[in-house]
Amino acid sequence: MIESAIAWLLHLLAAPEVGLTSVFLISFISATLLPLGSEPAVFAVVKANAALFWPVIGVATLGNTLGGVVDYWMGYRAKQAFARERESRWFSWLARYGAKTMLLAWLPGIGDPLCTLAGWLKLPFWPSVLYMACGKLLRYITMTTLLLYVPDGVWQRIGHLLG
Repeated sequence: MIESAIAWLLHLLAAPEVGLTSVFLISFISATLLPLGSEPAVFAVVKANAALFWPVIGVATLGNTLGGVVDYWMGYRAKQAFARERESRWFSWLARYGAKTMLLAWLPGIGDPLCTLAGWLKLPFWPSVLYMACGKLLRYITMTTLLLYVPDGVWQRIGHLLG
């Protein structure tokens, strides 16, 4: 049931007539703790209309950053819900480097939990959001540029090697 609902939602959001809205929603959702990647949607819209490169990058960065803000606030509220947490090296590393660790919010698998932990540790909100946005912007520019300008044959060879 859930799988078919997710497939329906992804099919709806992939519709070309929705374009920037779908990029925003997918980028937002993928930045939460839900396992969804936004790069294919970003690439598909840019590939369909190259003139939208910067608007798509901007909308994807905004959606992904706002999703990271949701993660931050979930961590912040979770911290308030628990009286005392066990400190670990992970927490001390984040606390030591502070908001700058949000530059890593783009990393697959650990970026979203990093945003949640930033809120848990009550790292400064606006600096965290700024660093989060910078990291995510650089990721979208890099990934979309690579997908647009590296010939398809290279990606096919990489696919054959991996799969």
